[in-house]
Amino acid sequence: MNKYLRFAIPVLALFASGCSSVYMPNVPNTPMLSKQGEFSGGGHISLKGNASINGAYAISDHIGILASGSTMQSERRSKDFSHKLIEIGGGYFDTFGPDNNRIIEIYGGVGKGWSDITNRDFKNDVLVSSELQEVDYRKSFLQVNYSSKRKNNLHLFGKDFPINYGTALRISHVKMDRFFLNGIVLPKEDNIFFEPIFFTRMGLSKNIQLQYTTSSNIGLKNRDYMTAGNSIFTVGVVVNVGGK
Repeated sequence: MNKYLRFAIPVLALFASGCSSVYMPNVPNTPMLSKQGEFSGGGHISLKGNASINGAYAISDHIGILASGSTMQSERRSKDFSHKLIEIGGGYFDTFGPDNNRIIEIYGGVGKGWSDITNRDFKNDVLVSSELQEVDYRKSFLQVNYSSKRKNNLHLFGKDFPINYGTALRISHVKMDRFFLNGIVLPKEDNIFFEPIFFTRMGLSKNIQLQYTTSSNIGLKNRDYMTAGNSIFTVGVVVNVGGK
């Protein structure tokens, strides 16, 4: 992985996070499955308070199933943001390389999301306007994950912690089912989002890893509300049991 690209993505994420969008992406499922019977589960939290949980199970040596969910409840003076998102999917995985420690995964799936956003405008500490956006949407996604269980060591506090890296390229099509603005029905929007994701994992034990995830979010269509205003910047814990 190009080291300059890994540093550039967090910068892009910070710029993107300043915009507003009714779509809040979750942390993609990157389970690094390697054989039948392996289970992967994880929990992640962003600086904004967006919490994601992921689970995956290998039903054969090459087929895995996925389930994910995320939620956020933020209340501030000028903006309230509430959202929920669930996803299910499945696909193919395989190991390769001299030691079979590199993993390629191809997954697809569908999801359903809900967002309620209240924007307030103040002048001289007096509320002059308020806007409530209520959105239900559906999504479909396709992603390709590449990761490696080949480990480098980080020497910290007198101990060696194994470090490995991975990336996922995800395309999501998100389409509104319902859209209200201050109780008035507005035309529904859709968008196609390209989300390159990079993650770093540090092993805390044989089965438990600390994960740092960052990404950019690029909207391929010009929209007013279903835009690419939110990106991923999270820390979390991942558990893999039963793998190679």
